[in-house]
Amino acid sequence: MSSLNVELVAADRKVWSGEASMVRARSTEGEIGIMPGHTPLLGVLIEGDIVIHTTEGGDQTATIDGGFLSVDHDNVTIVAETVQTPAKA
Repeated sequence: MSSLNVELVAADRKVWSGEASMVRARSTEGEIGIMPGHTPLLGVLIEGDIVIHTTEGGDQTATIDGGFLSVDHDNVTIVAETVQTPAKA
C-alpha cells in the first residue's frame, strides 16, 4: 500500500513529519481528506484541527490558526503561523 509523506510546519519550527495513510483538514471550501494518489492541490486552510492518520495506525492531531496545504506526488506539506499540539502525558 502506498503512503503520503507529510510535513506539518509552524512559522518557527517543524512540528511533525512522517508517513501517513490519510490527512484531514478544514479548507475554505470545507473539510478535505487527502489519501495516496490525490490530485495535486494548493489549498487555503482555516482555523481548526489537522488529523494525520499515520501508517503505524495512530493519529497525530494539531490545531492550527489557518495556513496552506500543498499536495504533489504523495507529498503533503501543511504550513501554519501557529500550531498547537496536545500536551503529552
